[in-house]
Amino acid sequence: MTRDVPIPVTVVGLGSMGRALAGAFADAGHPTTVWNRTPAKAAPLVAKGAVHARVVEAAVEASPLVITCLTTFEDTRSALEPAAAALSGRALVTLNSGSPAGARAMAAWATGRGARFLAGAVKNVPEAVGAPDTLLYYSGDKTVFDEYETTLKVLGGDTVHLGDETDLAALYEMAVGAMLLPALVGFFQGAAAVQARGLEASSMVRFAGKWLDMIKSLLPVYATEIDRGDYTDAASSVNLFLAGAAHDMELTKETNVDVAWLAPLHDLVGRAAAAGHGDHSISALTEVLRKPAQKA
Repeated sequence: MTRDVPIPVTVVGLGSMGRALAGAFADAGHPTTVWNRTPAKAAPLVAKGAVHARVVEAAVEASPLVITCLTTFEDTRSALEPAAAALSGRALVTLNSGSPAGARAMAAWATGRGARFLAGAVKNVPEAVGAPDTLLYYSGDKTVFDEYETTLKVLGGDTVHLGDETDLAALYEMAVGAMLLPALVGFFQGAAAVQARGLEASSMVRFAGKWLDMIKSLLPVYATEIDRGDYTDAASSVNLFLAGAAHDMELTKETNVDVAWLAPLHDLVGRAAAAGHGDHSISALTEVLRKPAQKA
């Protein structure tokens, strides 16, 4: 079911992302109540027409739809504990980081207090909240998603329900998020190497963007190889990556840039080659990742 009238919404947690979420609701005309442990963070939202609740109980009681945006599931439970009795019958949507196990524990806590529960994730930066192509995904009670889908789409036009299992959003959050730090550190390593030659890091941005576009284009190919378990069509083989490891060591000698963070990745590639995947696609690393190395 969708609704055409503005739905009252409460946002608990006003960090940079929480402020963006609450601002999007207020800008879209939804009566918006906000709460944060640091009250001063509510001021810009009050200027937009939001109501600042002085205590979390009042914030929860103000709306049928409660959105939380704190750092972890544990932080969320801690913040909501004083308002636990007020959650009964309300829709609670968490937008925070955490493991699948954390999501399951949060769901048990919330439903145990009578709330209808969705766990979700925002897959973009605060500045992108509200954009038509901004991705948010949710998992859990489908009736909550169906009832409030129009309201939730205020936060991003690419809004997806992954399934009734409450931990799916956390699973995908971690599965997709695993790509972020290696990609960023790779860029930072490149920036340090370029600067070692007296050049500006900004000079490599256009080329790095093209490289990321190329990587994006390969993801469907690699996903198909992994799903089929067939790695024999190797456009980029494990052995090719293994040979490239020596170049990283040469870069260190030339630029004095620390590339030690790559050592576990080189070890992973080496283990894949030793397991007989040398001539297979680099996506065969998935098979090695399924079987972690035994500790000595």
